[in-house]
Amino acid sequence: MSSLHKSRIADFQDVLREPLIALEKLRELSFSGIPCEGGLRCLCWKILLNYLPSERASWTTVLAKQREVYAQFLREMIIQPGIAKANMGASREDVTFEDHPLNPNPDSRWNTYFKDNEVLLQIDKDVRRLCPDISFFQRATEYPCLLILDPQNEFETLRKRVEQTTLKSQTVARNRSGVTNPLAASTLTICPSVTLLILDPQNEFETLRKRVEQTTLKSQTVARNRSGVTNMSSPHKNAALPALNKYEVLPNGCEAHWEVVERILFIYAKLNPGIAYVQGMNEIVGPLYYTFATDPNSEWKEHAEADTFFCFTNLMAEIRDNFIKSLDDSQCGITYKMEKVYSTLKEKDVELYLKLQEQNIKPQFFAFRWLTLLLSQEFLLPDVIRIWDSLFADDSRFDFLLLVCCAMLVLIREQLLEGDFTVNMRLLQDYPITDVCQILQKAKEDYPITDVCQILQKAKELQDSK
Repeated sequence: MSSLHKSRIADFQDVLREPLIALEKLRELSFSGIPCEGGLRCLCWKILLNYLPSERASWTTVLAKQREVYAQFLREMIIQPGIAKANMGASREDVTFEDHPLNPNPDSRWNTYFKDNEVLLQIDKDVRRLCPDISFFQRATEYPCLLILDPQNEFETLRKRVEQTTLKSQTVARNRSGVTNPLAASTLTICPSVTLLILDPQNEFETLRKRVEQTTLKSQTVARNRSGVTNMSSPHKNAALPALNKYEVLPNGCEAHWEVVERILFIYAKLNPGIAYVQGMNEIVGPLYYTFATDPNSEWKEHAEADTFFCFTNLMAEIRDNFIKSLDDSQCGITYKMEKVYSTLKEKDVELYLKLQEQNIKPQFFAFRWLTLLLSQEFLLPDVIRIWDSLFADDSRFDFLLLVCCAMLVLIREQLLEGDFTVNMRLLQDYPITDVCQILQKAKEDYPITDVCQILQKAKELQDSK
C-alpha cells in the first residue's frame, strides 16, 4: 500500500470520526474514489445516500429502527402471505362466493396474490442472471435471513413460491373460451413409444425443453430499449461468462445472494405499486448489495439486506422517473435527459455532435441504457462501483452523470469521426473496456481504449468549464 493511499484512508477516517460529519469535505474526498479498506466505502455510501444522518451519535438508533422496520416488511409481505396461502390450501376458507380465484375485483386477496406472482416471476428471472461475469450472486450468503429460514416453522421463501407457481402453471390448460381448467395428474398419460423415440440415449435428440432453455438463455444477452433498437451484450464481458444455467444447488437453510436481492426488489415493488418493478432495477440494486455484502465489518455485513433496501429506496427516489414510461417526454423524463447529453456535447464538441447528427445516431440508441442503469452495464463491477463513488459524492449527481456520458463520447471522438454508422453504433452500444495492461498497449490497438479515471477526469473538466 502506497503512502499516498494510506494518507487518503487517514483523511477519510478523520472526517468520519467527527461527531458531526462534514458532508462537503466527505463529498470532496469521495469524488476521487473511496478506499474499500475498513468498510469505508460502505459507510460513505450510506451517508451520501442519506441513509445515515450526519450526527454520529444517532447512527445506532437509526440503524436499529430501520432494520426492525425492514424485518416487519418481511413478516407482512413474505411470511404472512405464505402462511395465509398454506391455510388456504388446507381449509379452502378463502374460496367463497364473494372471493375466489377468478374474482376480477381488484381488492380480492386472490387477485392480489396472482398479480404479485407476475411481478415476482419477472424479478426472479432478472436476479438469477445478475452480474453473470462474477459468481458472487450465485454463492451462498454468510447471513441467510433467519426470520424466513426458520427450521421450526418452514415459512415459504420467494424461491419456493416461484417454483410452485411455475410448476402449477405447467398443469393448467386454457381453452379457446378463456376458461382455465386444472388437469389432474392422474389424467395425464404419456405414450412410451413416442417418449423413447425422442429420448433415445444413443442419439441425444433435442427435446422441446432443451430447445426452450437454449432459446431463453440466448435471449438473456439481448436488451431492447424503448425505441425498439436491439443491443447485444458486450462480447468483452461475455468472453468470461460462466454458463448461465449452471447454478450451485444449495443445501436447506442456505440461500444465494440473488435470493436476497429478489426479496429487496419484491418488497420495494409491494411498497411502491405506482412503479412496482421495472426491468433494470436489478442492475441498480446489484452493485449496492454487493458493496454492503462484502463489507469487511461483519456487524455491518450481517445487515446488508436491510441497509441495501433503504439505500436503494433513497436512490430510486432520485432516478425513478427514468423508469416511468408515461414521464418519458416530460422535463424529468429519460427522453429529456438523453437530449441533454447531445446538447451538452454540442457545447463541448460541435464537430463530433454534427457527425453523430449527420449519421442519424440518436441518443436513444445508446444513452437510454447509460442513463437509466447508471452505466452499470457498460463497465465491469469494480469500475461501476468506482464511477458511483463520484456520482454519489456530487451534489447534483445526475447532472454530473450527463457529463460523464458526454465525456465518454469525447474520449472516443477520433474513432467516431472516422467511423461509419455501423462502426459507431458498435462503439456506442459496446463501449470499450480495459485494464491497466490494455492501456499500456493502447497505441497498438485498432479500437479505442480508455479507463474509468480518464472518463471521470474528462467529466470533471467539462463540469469546471461551465
